[in-house]
Amino acid sequence: MKRVGETTVKSTCRMCHGGCGTLVHMKEGKVQKVTGDPESPTSNGYICAKGRASVELLTHPERLRFPLKRVGKKGENKWQRISWDEALDTIANKFLRIKREFGAESIAGTQGTGRPYTALFQRFLNCLGTPNRTGSIHICYHPRLAASRMTCGVFPICDYYGFGGVYPQCVLVWGCNITESGSSDGMCGYQLTQAARRGAKLIVVDPRKINIAEKADHWVQLRPGTDDALALGMLHVIIREGLYDKEFVRKWTLGFDELAERVERFSPERMGEIAWVPANTIRAAARTYATTKPACIQWGVGVDQNINSFQTIRAILLLSGLTGNIDVPGGDVFWVPPANVTLQSARLNPSIMLPQKLPPEMRAKRIGADKYKVFDQVHPDLFLDAVLSEKPYPIRALFIMGSNMLLTRSDPLRTARALKKIDFVVAVDLFVTPTVQLADIVLPSASWLETDDVTDFLTAWCVQIRQKVATVGECWDDKQILIGLARRMGMENEFPWGSVREYCDWVLKDSGFTFGELKELGILKGEMRYRKYEEKGFATPSGKFELRCSTLESMGYDPLPSFVEPPESPYATPELFKHYPLIITTGGRIEPFFCSEGRQIKSLRKLHPDPQVEMNPATASALGIGEGDWVWVESLRGRIKQKARLTERIHPSVVHAEYGWWFPEANPPEYGFKESNVNILTGGMPCDPHTGSESWRSFLCKVYKA
Repeated sequence: MKRVGETTVKSTCRMCHGGCGTLVHMKEGKVQKVTGDPESPTSNGYICAKGRASVELLTHPERLRFPLKRVGKKGENKWQRISWDEALDTIANKFLRIKREFGAESIAGTQGTGRPYTALFQRFLNCLGTPNRTGSIHICYHPRLAASRMTCGVFPICDYYGFGGVYPQCVLVWGCNITESGSSDGMCGYQLTQAARRGAKLIVVDPRKINIAEKADHWVQLRPGTDDALALGMLHVIIREGLYDKEFVRKWTLGFDELAERVERFSPERMGEIAWVPANTIRAAARTYATTKPACIQWGVGVDQNINSFQTIRAILLLSGLTGNIDVPGGDVFWVPPANVTLQSARLNPSIMLPQKLPPEMRAKRIGADKYKVFDQVHPDLFLDAVLSEKPYPIRALFIMGSNMLLTRSDPLRTARALKKIDFVVAVDLFVTPTVQLADIVLPSASWLETDDVTDFLTAWCVQIRQKVATVGECWDDKQILIGLARRMGMENEFPWGSVREYCDWVLKDSGFTFGELKELGILKGEMRYRKYEEKGFATPSGKFELRCSTLESMGYDPLPSFVEPPESPYATPELFKHYPLIITTGGRIEPFFCSEGRQIKSLRKLHPDPQVEMNPATASALGIGEGDWVWVESLRGRIKQKARLTERIHPSVVHAEYGWWFPEANPPEYGFKESNVNILTGGMPCDPHTGSESWRSFLCKVYKA
């Protein structure tokens, strides 16, 4: 029973980019706690530790509350509070001057994970006229998105919701720890747990025995970086044993004969030897997946971060196409969004970014445009090259929105040198981070409890409300920052909204609802239809599901998947292996955190206080390492310290080092970002030739007691 002064507000969490439905509990106008909304069809009342910690984030004493300008040298931690007018005027004048004197390409933009500002940020950069947008998307989501578009036209999502009267009977979980990370691609991890409770068979592919693998019918523990070998072995079994959907293959696929010929040489025996997986395990997994209908594939960033990521992803996706699990109830579906809503997701609605504002001659100036033909941004390594060498031209300004670059990019020491070299850096964030310390102007961002938004999802089938219930200092919504800056720079026609609320009404303008009316409804749902390819075909050049990819062929790439050995491994670099005898995998999500976020939130650090490197007890014993010992983890490129966590859930020849670690409690300006940051160990290795994906999931290291 609610007491006088107590209210409950429906909203949508954005502590990650998942978007679980929430209830915000208020008392006398102040937020008391956040709980899961049992009426939310996306999360069914689930909320993770991050969501529960939202109030801590809201009220954290170290939040940025006012705009700041640097008054000392970069990294001296000397700041002066300024007004929003001064901050935005300074940024607008600097950007316009640089554009006028050196060209818009001299200004670059970068952002973190996919939050609501993503499309508006790209819209801003396009209207500014710069082709140079960089980030971490080459190792997070883009490889799967690009491979899906080229293969079947749309990014497929697991149909956990039973709209077609059927739930998945089998889920192939590949490189995705969604039940511990909380979400993946806008999908709430609770849905996978529910699928398991309903009796779905589970096949989990992961070098570590993650929690969901404990419930799996098949846990396939492969050598890190050999996902392509496993997928090819499974394709071999399905085709050789005739387990594919013959009618779907005949009517709706391109290149079956060529694929069958290609995978003939990838037998389970050969691929199993490469991937360290018994041939019988590959056969059993392939048979279970192919014969249990409907089945869906829950994949994650684990498949995005290898030298052969693009073709690995295609090989995994071909499993779904061959078995006829594409866009069927309980399978891998193409969602239908709510009618007449201007979706803010750049993936779902590219037109919101106004790509026509960037003419072809400017697109041609994008740094590295000719190197990774399937990637439409600036690869981080090439960006650093350009900044430090000033070739093909100098980068004179950088606009950072919600990105802790020194933690989330390869080679952070080189990244720091680049940030110090750039003349003018603007950073938007909730806290002062090691990256923010190298900015010239800092803008305080609002948390999700401080913003209004019409929240759409990568799953696309609904939009939910997010309501502003609090104000902290002078923090601004990211959308408000972009609108305010754009209008100061003469972009009033492209950013016509006077406020965030006007923007939200614009998003809904054709739906028949205002933002105020949607607040009462809470959610708008799309009409789910299946087998939409039967109406107009697939959105590919052939109109079919392309086993042999015609677009890749036209670009000069191999149109069929194949195996590529990781650039550092016992087989590719045997001499290096003598000195670095362990395979390290990293990038796995840590349950209470999201990327580099959350390290300053006490309840989350209590759950996970220190960075950990997982090792098999036998390996640790041979090295004289015990549980909880601080150890050095060293690669060819550097070394870091993390705490040893001994577990049988990892292969004796493999270690897993945690990602995203810094120490907000440490002294500024570095906050210990060099101590345990696994990206000190990365960088400089060969990348995927299609998208520039980096081999974070498989390289060589050694571990010894600190």
